[in-house]
Amino acid sequence: MTNQELNTHAIKVIGHRNPDTDSICAAIAYSRLKNKLDPENPCKPCRAGLLNRETEFVLDHFQVPAPELYTDVSPQLRDVDIRPVPGVDGEMTVRRAWANMRDQEIDTLCVVDEGRNLKGLITVKDIATANMEVPDISILAESRTSYQNVVDTLDGTVLVGDIEGRYVEGSIRIGSGSAEHMERTITKGDLVIVGNRSDSQLAAIEMDAGCIVVCSGSKVSKVICMLAAEKGCIVISTPNNTYVSGQMISQATPIRHYMVQKNLLTFNLNSSVDSVTKVMASVRFRYFPVLDDEGRYVGVVSRRNLMNLHKKQLILVDHNERSQAVDGIDQAEVLEIIDHHRIGSLETEGPVYFRNVPVGCTCTIIYQLYRETGVEIEDTTAGLMLSAILSDTLMFRSPTCTPADEKAARALAQQLGLDLERYADAMFEAGGDVSGKTAEEVFNADYKIFNSKNIRFGIGQGSYMSEKNRRASQALIAPYLETALKNQDLDFIFYMFTDVVHSTTELMMVGRGSDVLVEKAFQAKVKNGMAILPGVVSRKKQMVPALINAIKLEDLEGTN
Repeated sequence: MTNQELNTHAIKVIGHRNPDTDSICAAIAYSRLKNKLDPENPCKPCRAGLLNRETEFVLDHFQVPAPELYTDVSPQLRDVDIRPVPGVDGEMTVRRAWANMRDQEIDTLCVVDEGRNLKGLITVKDIATANMEVPDISILAESRTSYQNVVDTLDGTVLVGDIEGRYVEGSIRIGSGSAEHMERTITKGDLVIVGNRSDSQLAAIEMDAGCIVVCSGSKVSKVICMLAAEKGCIVISTPNNTYVSGQMISQATPIRHYMVQKNLLTFNLNSSVDSVTKVMASVRFRYFPVLDDEGRYVGVVSRRNLMNLHKKQLILVDHNERSQAVDGIDQAEVLEIIDHHRIGSLETEGPVYFRNVPVGCTCTIIYQLYRETGVEIEDTTAGLMLSAILSDTLMFRSPTCTPADEKAARALAQQLGLDLERYADAMFEAGGDVSGKTAEEVFNADYKIFNSKNIRFGIGQGSYMSEKNRRASQALIAPYLETALKNQDLDFIFYMFTDVVHSTTELMMVGRGSDVLVEKAFQAKVKNGMAILPGVVSRKKQMVPALINAIKLEDLEGTN
């Protein structure tokens, strides 16, 4: 399978929006496991958002490239059975183009150059128009038609002359009259269609015709051939009679002369099926050229092709809520879910493999899967999974951490010969560095949206080893929260600034009534939009459940 085919057809293993270290590392580690267990159905790791600095540190440390970014998995033209009609050369004759269309049962051909760059289109209508118009005796010269095209169109044979690189320069003449008549009508360079009469052949040559076409396979005398050679006149023999040759000769014109070159309506492999469908409904064309990512022609697409849609196949890791999933998830096919969070709102069309385990990290589940299947864990994969577990459990300080998490992490560290504490400190310090970052970048580094009844709220979290990095992050995010609340149309936003060393979170909040909600959830005082929450370090196990319970309690009180 080529890289492009892998990119198109591979099952995409992807985490949630605004991915954290676990989301990225789980996608990579699980893809590697699936590819070893089932190489016939290749998987590729993907990400649904930008990397945060902690994850960048991890990938750089273990020299693993970042997964490909997918912000939308809605169907694209690359998910459709595009018709791979080969592009044609602009020098192709009109006659051959018609035969090509007939044989392929298509009414449109795409003209390309040697690099598959689209130069124009020609349709059956264009060919019909060209043939039905009043014959133009100068059409071959005007279109710079090669003599090779003439030979191909008339099924001819060159008897005299070298036609390589030579083009018709004069008008089309029928040499069926008397020699005197021919002398009055033929001019230098003309292409003259003649029969078996030697006097007509001779007259055309003497009038400096550029070429004579001898019809009906008639013999041409040696004398005529010698005279033609002396005068530089090309002699072509055709089995067709004079009438047929006269009818067919204009079909030697290269299709570039008739093709449409301006305002070409094309689509890209990345074009969404929805947008393509709308465009097709607004015009009367039947086939449309499709270009690849480099702008090169790959085939054509019609309305019928759009019916053969292959949805993108996904495996979700580290999430199972629609609000956290990549855009277009409802138009994709979810095959598996590997997660350690609460069961959320995501629905699937059919049954899927769903592994949801109450541990502190998705990579702990994937570690268990490696062990269960007996697949050896490569060192880079071990490093990624170890980093994810340390990140999600805050180096075993989080209440979400289970014995399974710590056991997996220590086993992976032993395999790598890595000092856990030293590596974790470096990872958290890199993740807490906000220098050169915008408020939006810091805010989205680890941010998720949740739903409870009719309430939608977001929770972001940053974990910091030093007070300096924590304060710098607060200074950036504080003025941005109101903007984020408005842009995302949420009821509340909460942001956790977690002190890893002291296992404490300073919680910042916006949204009408958010302070009351926090006070109910944690029995904490809110001052200037900030609450100090000792011992609260987990968004999943401490923050989300407490806020949802407070929302339910407030809703219950409002109905009494």
